[in-house]
Amino acid sequence: MFITNRAKIEIQSVKHAQLLLDYHVDNEVHLRPWQPEPLDEYLTIEHWVSMCELSEQSFKYGKEYRFVALDFERNEIIGVINYTGLAKGAFQACFLGYSISKAFENKGYMTEILEVTNDYILEVLGFNRIMANYMPHNHASAGVLEKLGFEKEGYAKRYLKIAGKWEDHILTSKVASNRQ
Repeated sequence: MFITNRAKIEIQSVKHAQLLLDYHVDNEVHLRPWQPEPLDEYLTIEHWVSMCELSEQSFKYGKEYRFVALDFERNEIIGVINYTGLAKGAFQACFLGYSISKAFENKGYMTEILEVTNDYILEVLGFNRIMANYMPHNHASAGVLEKLGFEKEGYAKRYLKIAGKWEDHILTSKVASNRQ
């Protein structure tokens, strides 16, 4: 769907189920501090086939946009990008969530990938606002979002239950620059 200098970005589909399972198994310890506690079936192929089928349907009907960023050989997932909680009408907004493989972190991949997917959401699909929230001690996400032009809008106490603990979050957003 999209190509950057170092990645191919595609809508999550059933063909990615095994790669997604591998990604989450390989990065389980790396991602654990930043994610809700997983369901028991989280690390099964059945779970990822089901999630990918849901992603395909959600994309088809404009309900969610879930992407995988792959290496050029399509053998490995670099990162996962999700635009969820879509609101249409007068709000025209969504939430951004993302993760990156331990092997690719701190190398500028996520910034490169999100530049392309954010442009798609704002410019092609016409959303006005992308909201992204991060825990105050997640300096990597803070840096990525700042580079991408997200602005801090607030602070939410006990916002999400992450790794079994209620965590505060810094609320940010990026708004389309060409909207009236």
